[in-house]
Amino acid sequence: MSDIMRPIGFDHLMTWILDEYRTKGTVFGEQRVVRCDPERAFPIFDERIETPFGMAAGPNTQLAQNLVAGYVCGARFFELKTVQKMDGAELSACVPKPCILASDEAYNCEWSTELTVPQAFAEYVKAWVACKLIAREFGFGDPDGFVFNMSVGYDYEGITTPKIDAYIEGMKDASDTEVFKEAIAWTRDHLDLFEVVDEAFVDSITPHVSASITESTLHGCPPAEIEKIATHLICEKGLNTYVKCNPTLLGYEFARTTLDGLGYDYVAFDDHHFVEDLQWADAVPMIERLRALCNERGLEFGVKLTNTFPVDVTRSELPSEEMYMSGRSLYPLSIALAAKIAERFDGTLRMSYSGGADAHNMADLVSAGIWPVTVATTILKPGGYERLSQIMGLLTELPGEAFTGADPERIAELADEAAHGDACRKPIKPLPERHIPGELPITDCFTAPCRHDCPIHQDIPGYLRAVDEGRYADALRIVLERNALPFMTGTLCPHHCTDACMRNYVDAHVLIREAKLEAAKRGFAAVAPALAATEKSSDRRVAIVGGGPAGLACACFLTRAGVPATIFERAESLGGVVRHVIPGFRIADEDIQKDIDLCLAYGAEVRCGVEVDSVDALKDEGFTDVVVATGAWAPAPQVLSEGGELDALEFLAQAKESPETLDLGTDVVVIGGGNTAMDVARAAKRIPGVENVRLVYRRNRRYMPAEEEELVFALEDGVEFMELLSPGKLHEGSLTCDVMALGAPDASGRRRPEPTGETVEVPATSVIVAVGEKVECGLFESAGVELTDRGIPAVSANLASNVEGVWVSGDARRGPATIVEAIADAAVVAASISGCDFNGQSAQNIDPEYGRALATRGDVAHDCGHCTPTRCLGCPTVCEACVEVCPNRANVAVRMPGMRQRQIVHVDGMCNECGNCAVFCPYSEGRPYKDKLTVFWGEEDFENSENEGFLEVDGGVKVRLDGQVAVFDPDDGDCGLPDGVRRTIQAVRRDYAYLLCR
Repeated sequence: MSDIMRPIGFDHLMTWILDEYRTKGTVFGEQRVVRCDPERAFPIFDERIETPFGMAAGPNTQLAQNLVAGYVCGARFFELKTVQKMDGAELSACVPKPCILASDEAYNCEWSTELTVPQAFAEYVKAWVACKLIAREFGFGDPDGFVFNMSVGYDYEGITTPKIDAYIEGMKDASDTEVFKEAIAWTRDHLDLFEVVDEAFVDSITPHVSASITESTLHGCPPAEIEKIATHLICEKGLNTYVKCNPTLLGYEFARTTLDGLGYDYVAFDDHHFVEDLQWADAVPMIERLRALCNERGLEFGVKLTNTFPVDVTRSELPSEEMYMSGRSLYPLSIALAAKIAERFDGTLRMSYSGGADAHNMADLVSAGIWPVTVATTILKPGGYERLSQIMGLLTELPGEAFTGADPERIAELADEAAHGDACRKPIKPLPERHIPGELPITDCFTAPCRHDCPIHQDIPGYLRAVDEGRYADALRIVLERNALPFMTGTLCPHHCTDACMRNYVDAHVLIREAKLEAAKRGFAAVAPALAATEKSSDRRVAIVGGGPAGLACACFLTRAGVPATIFERAESLGGVVRHVIPGFRIADEDIQKDIDLCLAYGAEVRCGVEVDSVDALKDEGFTDVVVATGAWAPAPQVLSEGGELDALEFLAQAKESPETLDLGTDVVVIGGGNTAMDVARAAKRIPGVENVRLVYRRNRRYMPAEEEELVFALEDGVEFMELLSPGKLHEGSLTCDVMALGAPDASGRRRPEPTGETVEVPATSVIVAVGEKVECGLFESAGVELTDRGIPAVSANLASNVEGVWVSGDARRGPATIVEAIADAAVVAASISGCDFNGQSAQNIDPEYGRALATRGDVAHDCGHCTPTRCLGCPTVCEACVEVCPNRANVAVRMPGMRQRQIVHVDGMCNECGNCAVFCPYSEGRPYKDKLTVFWGEEDFENSENEGFLEVDGGVKVRLDGQVAVFDPDDGDCGLPDGVRRTIQAVRRDYAYLLCR
């Protein structure tokens, strides 16, 4: 069953590696195989490591295949997963599943190996021998260029039990253990499988697996016991010893203040660990005594900083009460502790480092004298083990030399940068939902989440690839297929497509909107002249009331489809809110005009300066259909209980047309928290005479509806946010506001503001209200169009009203909305009237070169704002996130003949249901470890699982599908299996037989 890991034998491990590498060039699916320079190594523990980094004790160092995967990607220091007295089924029963959540900062509620201690020992020995063999056979590096470091916990009684003692002694010398002898014997018996490895090399493989250990005690372990354990490991076991030190040494106030200052105020913990854990006053003399003890015995001593930090489960993150935090939120604490230790010991104390290390800070850490550095969180994210290859590349210029000391001043600088810079800072607003709705298909699951989350389902990967290749005209043509306003959306779109971008998990989302604008600007000159009026192919004639984004887009789509259309606009020029209201610092008039030109290129007629007050009059003129796209121009109801207020749209229009006519005084207050409020506040800052602009909102900025970037722009412009205030009355230059507090979440998911009974006075010479405009309903009422209780038209799925031939689009049917939503409505209306399909470029999503998409995986960008190319991962061509993030390699991408994409199969015996693959699956209900076609290794596992999958049996394969079990011959095209499932099973049996473990 899938939560029980089945360690694979050494013979299977090696035949798998040899077969896969020679037939596919990969090892456990890892494509970026690293070859280290044997001449460049860092001395440690009388051993050598070719790179000063590796993998931390955790899920990635639990099984032999995990260690091998890390090795081939460049890891050379392995902190093996912790062993303790409680193990196997007893421990597994205490670990709730899923147990890993690494979507941003990471959390886990697993702490040591779920195998029995003897099983864990066997995994480490098998991996030790395997890495030696493949280093020599495939030239990956010096077979003696890596180090295994034991990790044991959690108290003296447990560490000194016969079980743990035997583990330690076996790791020190495995020569008399069955697993080592079996591995060596198998290799000798199968030398014919090797081309470079010979008997002499096999004889040279040392059984001394580990000469070092990390003491990992539980939080609250008394100082005397920590020292007692370390003394035992040093004096009785003769081991180079690191003692794990936790961020609790920094004190509660420091940790709380640091995390709060970086936006992690929602991370909950109290001071009990800080009170119960090792104290600084006790740690320093203990470290000095233990270091002296090691010096006396010729051993190395150091401290380990630090895998995790205990916090409370408050938002159902994991099914436990407490969890361990790691990743970028831990880095500011861990590096601060490193700085404190470096200063106290003048850089002479060795520090093994883990907390929050990744490609962004690895070179800085090592250059400052902090190494070895081990990682966990970063390789639990998409890219997985292959992220190690990038880290390796960042360290190639560092000289391999012995530890001579750390640099306290540089480490202090790193700590200051972490605490006050942006690298570890949490966004102002909560992370958006990053999954698309729906279940994960058993086959053919590849999709483009960005395209799904785009209201117009833009063919985003297609135009991104064209931009990357410099084909700007092609990119713009792809955009124009579904997007009539590329300049407006390339500048003003809230780009929710980026919420689901898989790059969010790697570094930051792809700059989709910016790439669209680049395509528009650089492709316009070639594309626009080629657009021409379309020959009329319809008897219908459409009047469009409103010349804003919705009306323009509707006219574009209709005339492109051959349906005559005329725009009626009451203003003297087209463009609606974008032209007349949105500030010029947001979008240039020439860009607005280019979009208008594109929309009119197919032959739409325009009548400006015409107020339409009757649908019947338009029908009398011969129009068969009327599309109302008038926007939301009606002001919101009065907000202040007393005093005058300005309407946001009226203010913005005046500020754009004639700012010199505005007299706002020195202190402007803007009421609201949406994008319009940000525009108002930023525009007000630019009005002559205004000194202060304050934005009043009844919740805090975390719950403002404005986009994150709009908040940032406003703050950069000097707008002051007055949070948790509800406006009351304006009197003699002062706005009285009720002070609010956040209560329980309301229906929107935001915490409800509740009055505290207190009031404050905010200076206000003018108040501008931006809390949501309303739809003008006069035209609808005169035509007999039914309205909802929100005062907007009631429409069908195709946006038809109850009145024959009357359609509604954009703000007129939604209330205040976005440009891209207006385009989406326009496309629906145009398709309904014309019968045209605006989906001609969807095939551009798939890259015909699979390898090119594959090459984009894994690397972390250091400057996402100025990256070329776009960093698009090409998700509809290759996703495989579930493969990359699985520590145990239990999800495998299977190449299918004649198909561009690979299919994903799940290997039941290698999975412990940690749940990490479900975190990163694009589908909201996707659980690859449950939903993908599963390979079973035995009848017991097959029967104890509900997964759909197959088991090799005599006479064929036993398959469970849709709850039904039967034996099939997948080579028979008419066997009754769905073709995708049948072909996947065929491919596994033919080309991936090592997955079957028979």
